[in-house]
Amino acid sequence: MSAVRIGPYTLPNRLILAPMAGVTDQPFRQLCRRMGAGLVVSEMVTSDVRLWNSRKSRLRLQHDGEPEPRSIQIAGGDPEMLAEAAVRNVELGAQIIDINMGCPAKKVCNKAAGSALMKDEQLVAQILEAVVGAVDVPVTLKIRTGWDAENRNGLTVAKIAEQSGIAALAVHGRTRADLYTGEAEYDTIAAIKQSVSIPVFANGDIDSPLKARQVLQATGADALLIGRAAQGRPWIFREINHFLATGQLAPAPEAAEIESTLLDHLAALHAFYGDVMGVRIARKHVGWYLAAIPGAEEFRRGFNRLQDRDAQSASVRRFFSEHRSRPDSGDGKGVAA
Repeated sequence: MSAVRIGPYTLPNRLILAPMAGVTDQPFRQLCRRMGAGLVVSEMVTSDVRLWNSRKSRLRLQHDGEPEPRSIQIAGGDPEMLAEAAVRNVELGAQIIDINMGCPAKKVCNKAAGSALMKDEQLVAQILEAVVGAVDVPVTLKIRTGWDAENRNGLTVAKIAEQSGIAALAVHGRTRADLYTGEAEYDTIAAIKQSVSIPVFANGDIDSPLKARQVLQATGADALLIGRAAQGRPWIFREINHFLATGQLAPAPEAAEIESTLLDHLAALHAFYGDVMGVRIARKHVGWYLAAIPGAEEFRRGFNRLQDRDAQSASVRRFFSEHRSRPDSGDGKGVAA
């Protein structure tokens, strides 16, 4: 497999953790790197630097001690503001700037940002040229295949990106109108890959080692972005890397590994966010980790009422202890199918 390069950086493999608001915070990014992600991308940060004094933005701008290269995603619709945000992020340690033109969320699109920008190709060019011209680090771009089924202009935007100096392009295989419904369309990604010379990364519905290989073959993409499938399953990077390298499926993690990974993740969340916010944010992650384990739904209802970090950790340990003692739990393998 050929190496993936973004500017001066050569990635160790072809798997990238996709940026997800409210998910790819520093604790989760570091965990996914340990589990085999070749690159991780931060949650998107607003391009309006006047809003950076909020607690949310300050946490999203924190990248101390993270492995290189550090990729930071910015979102907005004004070329000058995006350029300024890129410069400020580089000053804070960003080594790759990623521009969001893929988020379909209404609160982003209603502000003429995210995938809404794909409606205005002239503005796309102005933004990309402004950001690329403002910083000396590689700038990457995330897009969708278009606005809706009648307006699939991903190919045109990809060519604008290449001409503007974008170092790599990630394409989610859906239009903005699709949100996250239906099946991802990989033929458009394949057409984009064939039309430009910059690296192209495929995104959308990559949730297993077999699907990863299928998407690589179908699109010819240089790398894959893994998003929702990594929620509660950070070892998916390890599993896909193993399968792409050997053609063999790695064994599913045993319950003991899931437990230790989850407890480590909880401790990192509590340390990063503090007691109150950490306890609250931990709830969704615990739900994702345990979704496929019998008895998880009842456990979650009780877990979500806990208000203390020690109580959360003790509750997780108790859940796994009870799981191991069940007659139908077997040897603890395959619980995270």
